[in-house]
Amino acid sequence: MKAAFVGKGGSGKTTLAALFCRYLAARDAPRVLAFDADINQHLAVALGADPAEAARLPALGDHLDEIKEYLRGDNPLIASAAAMLKTTPPGPGSRLVRVDEPNPLWDRLVRTVGGVRLAVTGPFAADDLGVACYHSKVGAVELLLNHLADGPGDYAVVDMTAGADSFASGLFTRFDLTFLVCEPTIRSVGVYRQYVGYARDHDVRVAVVGNKVDDESDVDFLRAEVGDDLLCWFSRSAFVKAAERGRYLPLPALEPSNVEALQSLGGALDGCVKDWPRYAAQAAEFHTRNALAWGNTRAGADLTAQISPDFLIGEHHVAQRS
Repeated sequence: MKAAFVGKGGSGKTTLAALFCRYLAARDAPRVLAFDADINQHLAVALGADPAEAARLPALGDHLDEIKEYLRGDNPLIASAAAMLKTTPPGPGSRLVRVDEPNPLWDRLVRTVGGVRLAVTGPFAADDLGVACYHSKVGAVELLLNHLADGPGDYAVVDMTAGADSFASGLFTRFDLTFLVCEPTIRSVGVYRQYVGYARDHDVRVAVVGNKVDDESDVDFLRAEVGDDLLCWFSRSAFVKAAERGRYLPLPALEPSNVEALQSLGGALDGCVKDWPRYAAQAAEFHTRNALAWGNTRAGADLTAQISPDFLIGEHHVAQRS
């Protein structure tokens, strides 16, 4: 399953994404791959890396051409890696990647942090300021998720950009379930309403996760504002406060109520039904949008021809093991 964590800046989405990844990795036979697609790039530190170590992690955004060349494989619909957009879907001859199987991209770009395998988009560099869009870097994550054949027991977890910035590309459609982290405040609820207003138009599953809950009145507020979308909530946590001060405790030290909330996240994600046809249709829709808006002009070719209507990632591809 593929999951995203979104929410207002400062809502705690990175903290909860890290906790959830640690929880999944601690389960039996875990196969977990985390992606930091937030411009702030804090997931590695939230998983336990010191800032100097986090700064040395290889950045997906710096290897976009390499990623394109590998994923293209010998797909006859794609003339060259340069003709690939961040939205280019897989087709016959494309290379698919899997959470738990080694490949040259994972060998070069994935590192283990706090017991979790992690790939980071990378921060803005000085040369990017004023001339580049961060979503061009996040395109590496979108391409990888487009080509990810995840099967039973596989988990890809993405810490997304804050608020509605997620909608600047088709990346928001690449998940089986999106966890929207919401504080019991008007501003945070406003981000929830904006997000679901966009997401529901594209058949994106959203579950609200309350955070920084102090008492029952906070829960009542969230229930009144988000209704049945409220899945669970996390109370304020000494465990989290210790991590924010650089002291990372073992996961069993987490407060029991917050462990139950993690279990609710896991149960909701495991309960999703994989929908490969929907996944392919969403990819085709956003690739067509990007091709017509700017991609065709840049490439001097009709990039919608890269879509293979008969190609579908499914159980056949998931079951294939090299």
